[in-house]
Amino acid sequence: MIDTLPAPVLSAHNLVKTYDDGTARIEVLRDVSLHVAPCEFVAIVGASGSGKSTLLHTLGLLDRPTSGTIFINGASAQGLSEAQRSQLRNRSLGFVYQFHHLLSEFSALDNVAMPLIVRRDTRHTAREQAAHLLEQVGLGDRIHHFPGQLSGGERQRVALARALVTHPDCVLADEPTGNLDRYTAESMFELLVRVNQEFGTALTIVTHDPALAALAHRQLFMDKGRLADDETL
Repeated sequence: MIDTLPAPVLSAHNLVKTYDDGTARIEVLRDVSLHVAPCEFVAIVGASGSGKSTLLHTLGLLDRPTSGTIFINGASAQGLSEAQRSQLRNRSLGFVYQFHHLLSEFSALDNVAMPLIVRRDTRHTAREQAAHLLEQVGLGDRIHHFPGQLSGGERQRVALARALVTHPDCVLADEPTGNLDRYTAESMFELLVRVNQEFGTALTIVTHDPALAALAHRQLFMDKGRLADDETL
């Protein structure tokens, strides 16, 4: 009997992303391919301007590549309408950014519930699941607080709970600890590792922090729009 590897939850084939600034064509992604397996923790590192964030946004279907194909759980995103891309993104992916992007007029509970409400789950079901996730990330006693009443680390935990509430196959995080002090960042590191291990959620994280990158199963290095696996360096 031949063992087969599990299909990747997220993969990209020969991604190219270019911009035209009016005087020249700028190539930000150059023939990038990668695969993220179920439950895998991948860190993408590299110098500022190397294309890391552009890659993450493209993988997350927030931006379209100039050429190349992205697959989420084997489904190609090529040719999908914006509505179809949004539906696929909401069903399979979660997002955490350096700045939490919480809605200031909503409580932690309703911020976390929002992706489910957008998906047209009932408000009761959405808030129930949001409360459970906030408990899981250590904020069970802060669910009715507003973002302005929370610390930076607490706001990032709310953002992580929001990313997880749809039970995504993969969470994409862009510098999730970049705006935190060292102590709070280390607490976030521990939480991300626990999410990966206990929830079985794949993580793809862009980071400048070598301590966070070192926790990943695999590091990928961006350099001038190209991607190299740590095993090939």
